[in-house]
Amino acid sequence: MNSRQRRGVILLILSVICAIGAFAGVLSLIGDVKSEVGPEVTAYQVKADIKPYTALNAGQFEKIRMPKRWLSANAVTDLAQIQGKTAVTTLRGGSLLQSDMIVDQPALQPGQQEVAIMIDAATGVAGKITPGSTVNVYATFAGKREGDPDQSKIIVTNARVLDVGSHLVIDPSADNKNQQPIQTVPITFALSTVDAQRITYAESFAQRVRLALVAPGTDTSVPAKDRTYELANDK
Repeated sequence: MNSRQRRGVILLILSVICAIGAFAGVLSLIGDVKSEVGPEVTAYQVKADIKPYTALNAGQFEKIRMPKRWLSANAVTDLAQIQGKTAVTTLRGGSLLQSDMIVDQPALQPGQQEVAIMIDAATGVAGKITPGSTVNVYATFAGKREGDPDQSKIIVTNARVLDVGSHLVIDPSADNKNQQPIQTVPITFALSTVDAQRITYAESFAQRVRLALVAPGTDTSVPAKDRTYELANDK
C-alpha cells in the first residue's frame, strides 16, 4: 500500500468516526429534548367560536396531546368538567380550554321556577336524561267523552332539566292489584309559570308523560296547530 492509499484509508476511517460522533450527538440532543419536554397529556381546544353563556357540550371541543409541562394548571383535561357549565366569555376557536373560561349554569333564569314531577323510569327517562339536558314533554290523554279519540300533546318544549333523582318504586293501588309496581324518577325542571302549570296538569291527568331528549343547538319550536296529534288525522 503506497502513501496515497494509506492517506485515503485514514480519511475514510476519520469520516466514519465523525459520522458516528454526529449520530451520537443527534441521539443525545433528541434525548435532551425529550427529557426537557417531558410526558404528554390530554387537553382540549375549542373547535369554533362559542358565544358567552352558551351551554357547553363535548362536541364543541377536540382532543389534543401536548407536553404536560407546557400545560397551565387550570387547563381542562377531562370533559366531565364541562357538564352543567356555560361559557363565561367568548371562547375563540383554536384556544385551549381552561377552567376559568367556564362557570356553572345558573339554576334559574328570571321568571322561572323549579318544578319536580314523577316520570316513569322506563318510558320517560331510560337513563339518557341528565342534569343540564333539554327535553320536550309529551303527554297522552284519553278522549273527554266516550267515543272521542285519544290525543298526544306536546305540553312543553325546551324544558331544562335541573336534577334527576333516584329511582322510586310505586306499588299498585289497592283497587288495582293486578298492576305491576312502577319505577319512577323525580325530575326537576326550570320552567316559566305557564309551562309549570302545563307540566303539573299533565302529571295529574295524563295517561302517560314522556320526555324527548333534544339535541344541543336544535330549534324545537312547535306551532300551536302541530302540538296535538290524533291518529285519525294522520295523513
